[in-house]
Amino acid sequence: MSKSKIVGAIEIGTGKVAVLVGEIVNGRSLNIISLGESVSSGVKKGEIINFERASQATHAAISQAEKSGGIELESVYLSQTGRHLNGFYDTGSINVSASDHRVSKADISRVVREAKSRELEQNRVYIHHVQNEFKVDGRTVENPFGMEGRKLEVGYWSIHGDVRRIRDQIHIINGFGMQVEDMIVSSIASGCMVASDIEKKNGVLVIDIGCGTTDFVVYKDSYIVYTGVIAVGGDHFTNDISLGVRVSCDEAEYLKTEYGKAYVDEDTRSDEIKVDQEKRVIRREALYDILQARAGELFSLIRRQLEGSVKLEELAGGAIITGGTAQLSDITKSAEEVLGLATRVGENPSWASDNLQSPEYSTPLGLLHYALNASQKSGSGQNKGSGRGLLGKMGKFFKR
Repeated sequence: MSKSKIVGAIEIGTGKVAVLVGEIVNGRSLNIISLGESVSSGVKKGEIINFERASQATHAAISQAEKSGGIELESVYLSQTGRHLNGFYDTGSINVSASDHRVSKADISRVVREAKSRELEQNRVYIHHVQNEFKVDGRTVENPFGMEGRKLEVGYWSIHGDVRRIRDQIHIINGFGMQVEDMIVSSIASGCMVASDIEKKNGVLVIDIGCGTTDFVVYKDSYIVYTGVIAVGGDHFTNDISLGVRVSCDEAEYLKTEYGKAYVDEDTRSDEIKVDQEKRVIRREALYDILQARAGELFSLIRRQLEGSVKLEELAGGAIITGGTAQLSDITKSAEEVLGLATRVGENPSWASDNLQSPEYSTPLGLLHYALNASQKSGSGQNKGSGRGLLGKMGKFFKR
């Protein structure tokens, strides 16, 4: 008899709340059951600024997903973004303890503890410790157990955030009687959907441009070596149009979607567009210039943040843009000009239905992917959260 587990994926974004419901069968396969969405409220640049309004918007999306799927959610995976997120790379290094210099499991546990031992400031909490490569006497190895050597090393990319910001989102979910099994940083969730294994091996930069923030992740040699968040998103493109051509935000969003390009198109730049209830006419050139300037600034901010940590010229897999703003025409051209990387728009995997192929769904799809992986590791799709996820890591903060 097959065993199944129902799990939700929730992204509380600046522009909308998205809830995907999946069924994990026998801990090995994933079926997507339903989707719920609502216009977001009380969220700015990925962070909650009005708890009540954000709760109402989230509840609306959850209710829609549950009603559509004919289910009741008990546990969810939750995405995390915002300026409060930071990361750093640390390395653990120990001397192999055995007299024959064979690496033991105890040695591996000891070097891992050392790599993850940095104390954080008050009110900061780890979200992810992402393992990188092991080295035995300077040689890169996949699994050092049983190998001969005197020195064992391992690196970790560790991501941490403001516990108060994180706790706000978890309390919203808990308020509906649901458990948060784990939190996944948005860039990592979307990156696992749109970047292939070959691209991750060769080195690739994945950029998820949402409504209020842009999250990015760098893979190299199949490892996550850097993550970051820029407090600029699609809303900023819209606001620039609103101010630049003096129209409402609603009309600016329409102009961006229908006529916008992030790179000046010489063939259509002189074409005219009627705006302000057709009272005025502007040239498309004005729209292109505004969007190209904002896109160029965004990619410049990413490039600047990566300086000193990542050499872009070593990313043979180029760059991938996902998120809702990835649908802005010619945004890849702007990225190529600033980053110097071949760039494409991300595509969600073929197993996602047609209505989930838009790049705006990369993050919730990635959350369900992590839920499936967690079930595979536990050996059963029937197991409930064990506290080893984020809540386990944050236990002391929730006993207050």
